Amino acid sequence: MSDTAMTDAAEFALEDFLPYRLSVVANHASRLFARRYSRAHGLSVPEWRVLAVLGRFGGLSATGVVERTAMDKVKVSRAVRGLLDRGLLARQEDAADRRVQRLAMTAAGRALHAAIVPEARALEAELLEGLAPAERRALHALLDRLEARLQAMGAGAEADGPD
Repeated sequence: MSDTAMTDAAEFALEDFLPYRLSVVANHASRLFARRYSRAHGLSVPEWRVLAVLGRFGGLSATGVVERTAMDKVKVSRAVRGLLDRGLLARQEDAADRRVQRLAMTAAGRALHAAIVPEARALEAELLEGLAPAERRALHALLDRLEARLQAMGAGAEADGPD
């Protein structure tokens, strides 16, 4: 290894590395939300995300949930299994392709989703209180641009990275 490479490696500040910073912020936010969901409703973050994506997009397959959330397949599978066991989700055979099982919220799942949405919005608002409206819009625009750039770089090709 060259002296320049050794110097670069020695001076690498992980705390300034964008992927690391995004991960830390996301993990802190997820833990905060998870404590609230778990305490109040007995849900994990992956379980909440499955309910939220099904609430938004309707009957998806587990693969569709993975694609929409960029969560690891194993996490989605465990979350789906837990939600099925609790009677919050049901599987339905796809009319066009009998090999595909669509996930749908049961009445209990829809009621739980409806109860959590206002809580999630309130917690998000509390999180964003420190930002001015223009900063919030800028944050969303920047995140949209980063996501588009990541997609262009091939990051969405396989949704099995860290969550």
